[in-house]
Amino acid sequence: MSNQKVITVVGATGAQGGGLVRAILNDPSGEFSVRAVTRNSGSDKAKALAKLGANVVEADVSNKASLLHAFEDSYGIFCVTFFWEHYSPEKEMQNAKNMAEAAAEVGAKHVIWSTLEDTRKWVPLDDDRMPTLHGKYKVPHFDGKGEADAYFVNSGVPYTLLLASFYWDNFIHFGMGPQKDESGKLALNLPMGDKKLPGIAAEDIGKCALAIFKDPVTYQGKTVGISGEHLTGQEMADSFAKAFNTEVAYNAVPFDIYRGLGFPGADDLGNMFQFKHDFQEDFCGVRSVANSKAMNPELQSFDQWLAKHKEQMDL
Repeated sequence: MSNQKVITVVGATGAQGGGLVRAILNDPSGEFSVRAVTRNSGSDKAKALAKLGANVVEADVSNKASLLHAFEDSYGIFCVTFFWEHYSPEKEMQNAKNMAEAAAEVGAKHVIWSTLEDTRKWVPLDDDRMPTLHGKYKVPHFDGKGEADAYFVNSGVPYTLLLASFYWDNFIHFGMGPQKDESGKLALNLPMGDKKLPGIAAEDIGKCALAIFKDPVTYQGKTVGISGEHLTGQEMADSFAKAFNTEVAYNAVPFDIYRGLGFPGADDLGNMFQFKHDFQEDFCGVRSVANSKAMNPELQSFDQWLAKHKEQMDL
């Protein structure tokens, strides 16, 4: 239908972008068509989106010319970056700048930028409660995004800054789910002390993003935080125990121990969890579950998400 407005989705084969592509394709109103941007249109995930009805196009966030081509004639654009592929906040900021400039040049009417807090506003570099990383960051994969907000705010394009939460999908794909200890007992290992962690199903991020595009008057020029539920580590361990009908302990890993685990990005994630722990009220406060539910009535609780995905976890 030619009167459909085009939403272009960067990172269409990823967690957030894929959720939005599917939300648009499943939307009974048919208000929008979707252009799915990926670096490799021949990948299995890209082919699956094409089969569902998405218009799959190739572009790379590091190449502004390719973005201009992909963004052409877009009503709305969903912008996201890919820190965990390169671990560079500088690259992330340059990629965000490319997207903001390309969105402005094609005359987009609404951009959603998937961002996170610049933690240095809470923990200055000279604050030694957590180590400074790479000389100028506290939580690199947060700070680069937060610093890049300015590119979208100053772009001239109507924007919404979207603050997502911890993906529960990390429990499947990144080995963050309960692990067996030396005695063979299961434990959820998270450096969150007794504080609450806002979490969300990745697919629900896409549904919330669609609600933002559908209601520009409410959301343009705003920062919007979303979450499915705020839970302590103990509460999540209890949910795992109930879902799998087995004992699951909660191990509140000390931040310094987590930072020293040695996997790529361990120091970044250790600082991230400490930030979420130390500033729980601020972090949870901007991620209202009630507002997220109003945007997306199908919003899943952690128990609902677990029931749906437990077959994908090998506990």
